[in-house]
Order: sequence, then structure tokens, then C-alpha cells
Amino acid sequence: MDTGHPPLDLLERLRQHRTLGSVPEAELEWLVARGVPRHFEPGEFVLRAGADLSRVSLGLEVVLSGRMSTHVDRGAGERKVMEWQAGDLTGIVPFSRMTVASGNTIADTPVDTLSIAPGDFPDLIRDCPQVTAACVHMMIDRARVFRTSDLQDERMMSLGKLSAGLAHELNNPASAVARSARLVQETMHEVDRAARRLAGLGLTPDQLAAMDRLREATLAGPGTGTMSPLDRADREDGIADWMAAHGAGHVGVDALAETAVTLRDLDALAGHLEGEALAAALDWVAASCAVRMLAGQNARAGSRITDLVSAMKRLTHMDRAPVAEDIDVEQGLRDTLLVLDHKALAKSVTVTMDVPPGLPRVNAVGGELEQVWMNILDNAFDAVEEAGRVTVEVRPEGRSLVVRIIDDGPGIPPEVQDRVFDPFFTTKAPGAGTGLGLDMARAYLRRQRGDVDFESRPGRTEFRVRLPLAESRSLPA
Repeated sequence: MDTGHPPLDLLERLRQHRTLGSVPEAELEWLVARGVPRHFEPGEFVLRAGADLSRVSLGLEVVLSGRMSTHVDRGAGERKVMEWQAGDLTGIVPFSRMTVASGNTIADTPVDTLSIAPGDFPDLIRDCPQVTAACVHMMIDRARVFRTSDLQDERMMSLGKLSAGLAHELNNPASAVARSARLVQETMHEVDRAARRLAGLGLTPDQLAAMDRLREATLAGPGTGTMSPLDRADREDGIADWMAAHGAGHVGVDALAETAVTLRDLDALAGHLEGEALAAALDWVAASCAVRMLAGQNARAGSRITDLVSAMKRLTHMDRAPVAEDIDVEQGLRDTLLVLDHKALAKSVTVTMDVPPGLPRVNAVGGELEQVWMNILDNAFDAVEEAGRVTVEVRPEGRSLVVRIIDDGPGIPPEVQDRVFDPFFTTKAPGAGTGLGLDMARAYLRRQRGDVDFESRPGRTEFRVRLPLAESRSLPA
């Protein structure tokens, strides 16, 4: 090949190049003959995100001096994912299938490159095999770095979903605990006040026994049957009117109405006490009921918080190494639904779990599997309309466990169904998704000898996740 007489300073710089310095001299001379020197000032865009690579002047860039970096925005602001310095290769490379720039590439310092136009790539491949090999190695390394960055972005998005869900779910029980604790303090004052009044009245053993019988009735538990809100309000109003007519206060009336106490029980107490003694006894019993009710609310709210924290710990596998182990799929699905419950409530979505007893376990990396459930279920809740339905079905099928996640949303448009698993493809609004969730889910599953597919039409979208049973992993595939 005839390359003429290349400039000695440029040829010498290529001889000193970390990546290309060891290739044959003839190939370096070819690069100098075909290449175009380029210069970028600090802050200047080498390439803009979203650019059509078939329409830009960028080619294979042999970095001779300076430093440039690529920044990608997955919806949470730009983040640097890669950096190139003197001695590197970057830009468009032979055999690359990349058609659109995924991020902004900016010169961090003054940068000098030697640019080889894509139109020269066929000749480059034919005439410069060692340069071509270096380009291929660089492309593989770059793909690995970007893939690692994509995984990290998706993990952070998944963690963000978990955190948002946990914050929503913790808010109600935490608020309930704070409110109940404050009301307990206030109600205890009423209990103490009524107890002091009773202590000064010199009640007889018969009167004390009557009080004990009423108190035991309140401890017997809630009234029988399920009452409508209207019936419950009528019962509360009836007890409140009776107590007011006998000189008692209003504290604890709602709690007293939640017990099995009847107006006949109150009449029985009134048969042994009257006046100030009856009013004090009623106030003491009602306030004691209120304290017990508030304590029960605290206990339930505390249990809810414990359940949520336990679910979060299981979902993130924060105390386990990222290695394959036998996984309880049902528990993981229920934990994910627990954390996403706020999304179901916000749309009044009906969620159904259909899981047979004695479900076999699968062998998988727990943290990765939970991200699969998080991505698919989160998409399902986003897809359904108000008062929609999401169904989760799990069944053993042969040597696999199949999880079906079904929603009754409008479905995935036919024209984009073949792109659902493509990296960066999303139908969500900008910033609402990375377009990596399903791509990563499929990658996770295939590493575990599983897979995911789907069928979609208006009114029914079904994602099917197939995982090998734990005992089948040692068997031939």
C-alpha cells in the first residue's frame, strides 16, 4: 500500500502510543496517511447523547493527548461511566453495531486525536489486521464497562423503588405509633383521675364486684359478627348517649363500643352504683378500654414495621453473599408485593396470589431474583388502570418452576413487542424508567438457566418466568 511520506512527529506519536505502538510500522503509516488530526478544547462536546452515529463526523479516534469522558443519564442525572486518555482508542470502531450515542462525550482537558473515518474501515480491516484486532479488544472492554455501568444503574433504580416503597409503607404504621403513643399518655391521665375519684368514694365489695364484672366483659373481646359502618356508628352513639345520661364523660366511648359490652351490662352496673360513683366507674372502665385499644394499635403498627423491615432485608439479601442458594420463590414474591403495596392502594388494584402448598425451591442468586420480581411487578402496577387487577400464579412444571405475572392493563402495543427486552427501550415517561429492567431481568434469569417471555393483548399481559428447580440443576439440561 502507498501511504506516501507521513509527518514524522505524528508517526512518532503513534510509535509511542500505548495501544498501537507495537503494531507494524506499515500499519502506523497507513493510519497517518488516512487519518485526520482533530483537536478539542476543554468542555467541548466530542459526541452528544442521542446522536445518530451515521451522521456525525466522529470516527475511530486514536487519542494522542489529553483526557475525555463519557457521561450517561439513566434518569437520575448524568454520571461518568468511562474515561479515555492518551494511549487509548475510542469513537466508532469496526464491527460495532452501536447506532446511537448513549451518552455525552466531553473533553476534560485539551485533547488531540487522529480520526479514521468509518468509510475507511473496509480498507483498515484489510490492510491493518493488528490495528483492527486492537479495535475489537477495545470494543469488548468498552462493552463490558458499559454493561457493568448499566447493571449498577439498574440496581440503583431497583433499590430506589424498594426505598420509595418502604418509605410509603412505613409512613402509616410509624404515624400510627406516634399518634397512639400521644393518645395513651393523654388517656392515662383520665384513668388516673377516675381511679382517684373511685378511691375516695369508699365502694363496698358488692360495688367493686359489679365493676369487675363490667371490666371482664370489656376484656372478652370484640362484639360478635361483622357490623357495617352505619351499625357501628349507631352502637357507638347508643353507648355514648347512655353514658352521658348517667354523668360519664366521652373519653373511651369508641373503644368501649369495640368490645362485647352491651347496654344490659351497663344497666347491671347502674343497679349497684349511682351518681358520682357510677360516673367515676364508667369513666375508669371506658378510659381503660381506650388504653388497651391504643396499645393494640401500637402492637399492630409495630408488627407491620417489623414485617416491612424483614421483607426489605430479605429482598436486598443484605446479610448474604451474592451466590446461588435455594430460594423460597413465594416468600420473595410476597415480600415484593408488601413493599409495592402503596402502588396497589393508590390505584385500588386487586392483587391475587395463587400458589399451591409445598412449593419446591429454586436455586438462584437471591438479590438478582428479587430484582426480577420488582421490575415485572412494578411494570404491572404501572400498566393497570384504576381498580385493575394483578394476578401472580406459581406452578411447578416438569423440572422448572413457572411464575406468571398477569395484569389486565391495555397491553403492550404490537409494534413494540419485539423491542421489550432491548436495552434502554421503555414506554414510560422520561426519567420514569431506564429501559434496562427487563433486559437485566432476562440476563439474570439466563445466568441461572432460566428465562422470561410474555404474551400481551388488550386486557391481558402475561409475563412468564421459568426457573429450574433446585434439585434439577445438577441434572443434564
